[in-house]
Amino acid sequence: MASGGAEEGRHERMAVVLEAQRRFFAGGGTRSVERRRDRLRRLRDAVERHADQLLAALHEDMRKPPLEAWTSELQLVLDEASFALRRVARWAAPRRVPTSWLHLPASSRIEPEPLGTVLILGPWNYPVQLLLAPLVGALAAGNTAVLKPSEVAPHSSAACAALIRKTFAEEEVAVFEGGAETAQALLEHRFDHLFFTGGRTVGRLVMAAAARHLTPVTLELGGKSPCLVDRTVDPARAARRIAWGKFFNAGQTCVAPDYVLVHRALRVRLVDELRAAVREFYGPEPRRSPDFARIINDRHVARLAALIPERVACGGEVVREERYVAPTVIDGVGWDDPLMADEIFGPLLPVLEFDDAAEAIRRVSSLPRPLALYVFSSDDRFVERALAGIPSGGACVNDTIRHITTPHLPLGGVGASGFGRYRGQAGFETFSHLRSVMRRGWSFDPGLVFPPYRVPLRRLRSLLRWTS
Repeated sequence: MASGGAEEGRHERMAVVLEAQRRFFAGGGTRSVERRRDRLRRLRDAVERHADQLLAALHEDMRKPPLEAWTSELQLVLDEASFALRRVARWAAPRRVPTSWLHLPASSRIEPEPLGTVLILGPWNYPVQLLLAPLVGALAAGNTAVLKPSEVAPHSSAACAALIRKTFAEEEVAVFEGGAETAQALLEHRFDHLFFTGGRTVGRLVMAAAARHLTPVTLELGGKSPCLVDRTVDPARAARRIAWGKFFNAGQTCVAPDYVLVHRALRVRLVDELRAAVREFYGPEPRRSPDFARIINDRHVARLAALIPERVACGGEVVREERYVAPTVIDGVGWDDPLMADEIFGPLLPVLEFDDAAEAIRRVSSLPRPLALYVFSSDDRFVERALAGIPSGGACVNDTIRHITTPHLPLGGVGASGFGRYRGQAGFETFSHLRSVMRRGWSFDPGLVFPPYRVPLRRLRSLLRWTS
């Protein structure tokens, strides 16, 4: 009975908050550009004020190195908010578009309209950035928002919740902490948009819940992002960039290189350089490095440990009580290896080889579409063949993960890696309805549009073909 009472109380609390947000939105509390700018400014300032608490929470949850935590979590949110602050007036303004002479006298425009009340479900791997960066787009677009941080990163969840509650009234932005039952309870309510970042399994559940209310959804998922390495590159430079992107945040990044597919002629040298890069970055004992993060929980440590084969090129160490899995390079991997079955989402880097570029591109393109594609080559023809032949949410040439760090480039998946985009103006548009508006004048009505129709169809078709 107590559990049932708690469940009922949670639903009532959510219903009260959502009704308050809808009243606030209907009353125009979010619409003006000045109010949008005010809320963006408050969010940016709050992140700066709470920086120490957020960094401490991230360290407690995953032992994130301070520099990694600052650049990939806090600074990214600060940049996103500042970017929107400078541009929101232009984004929100009606956009004039051409009007056909057939519609004259008239004018046409597109008016960005806020959606209403949106729900943002955050993940655990970047629990600050991936909760608050989407919020920037939602606020810039003039919405109210409900946030659900991931309970898997409990300290970061509490820190984000405290920041939101001190910065916004619940009628503007509300936060509900808790586990899967809290997310399920929220999904039973009607929202005007759902934004989810996480894995495919939960993504399907979110989409099914949204379907009950016909709610539009943005899903930011993941997948096995390939790193295709041609024989024309400098293996030392390529290895450093690949190792950096892979082992950043201990590999717990949705766009981390999942595996390397390298030309046979370069494989041995690239593996040697990957091993050297790991030593350069984290020293002879990465476990003691202050710059290498930890795995989020024991379940994921066990999952990753089960994937490590007996022989590795480097790494392989697991210390379960510390949630430590070493940065590990695994050579001689085949397509049927267990490492290639699902997204790894950890610091294990399998290396496969290819002889024929066309066959390699065909093989990768036959797999589910990844969130990111990485192509390393000094041959522009190879780069263009790979980009044209391998669909992906985003791509980066001769580097890894940097393409997601700028608000000028939208972030989003395709196919199984998700759908919908955000960051910068794309985030504003994700949380907006771009309403088409035509305004006609009263000076005259073309008689041919009204019954009875006096123009023969053949003549009308000829006229329209000539004028189109």
